[in-house]
Amino acid sequence: MAKIEEILEIERLDRDLYRGAAIETHLQRTFGGQVAGQSLMAAVSTVEADKHVHSLHGYFLRPGVPDVPTIFQIDRLREGRSFATRRVTAIQEGESIFSMSASFHLEGQEGIEHQDTMPNVIDPDEIPVPDTSELREDHRKFLEEWAQWDIRVVPREKLETDRGYASQQRVWIRCVDSLPDDFNFHVCTLAYMSDMTLLGSSKVPHPGVRTQEASLDHAMWFLRPFRADEWLLYDQISPSADA
Repeated sequence: MAKIEEILEIERLDRDLYRGAAIETHLQRTFGGQVAGQSLMAAVSTVEADKHVHSLHGYFLRPGVPDVPTIFQIDRLREGRSFATRRVTAIQEGESIFSMSASFHLEGQEGIEHQDTMPNVIDPDEIPVPDTSELREDHRKFLEEWAQWDIRVVPREKLETDRGYASQQRVWIRCVDSLPDDFNFHVCTLAYMSDMTLLGSSKVPHPGVRTQEASLDHAMWFLRPFRADEWLLYDQISPSADA
């Protein structure tokens, strides 16, 4: 299957117009993380190198078709000295499938800092790699999609949940390959990674219940440098669910 370097490699067609190639997949619909990651990479391509991604807010409008290239149209909403804003519309066959706004901030500017305490969680190396030898063929094909990723879900019996949360899970995740030393590339990679396992956090209290799953909207903030090829803890909660 395609690696993240291929997925995030987009082609410039014209000023503020880019194209992402169709990516080989076993999925019936384009993976939402792929659309988000490619859209953000297109936005990054229109911003000066000294501005880094600060946040994104996106909406999945229609399911993507995996074997069709995606066009990314950029609108330059703001071009300030410290901040820049881009709107990206992902288009397939004349229809918008995803819309995203992304904010960029000039690197090196200092401000106040604080963050939550790291939760008490077991190390990823303490979580056994799942045995896939007895999985059905269709399940193994699904796992092939994420062959470049090491994903370790913290077992329920090892998870120290926070009181008051209706549904919670924690997942360690990283890319198994070394990635380029570029902050924005790691941000776009994390946008791709962020759609993995997330919907599962809402199903923790409902084991075995069949649901129709789809990503509808997505928001992320990027406050500090990180590497997507090093272990990242994905702390997921689902505060409420309703039909």
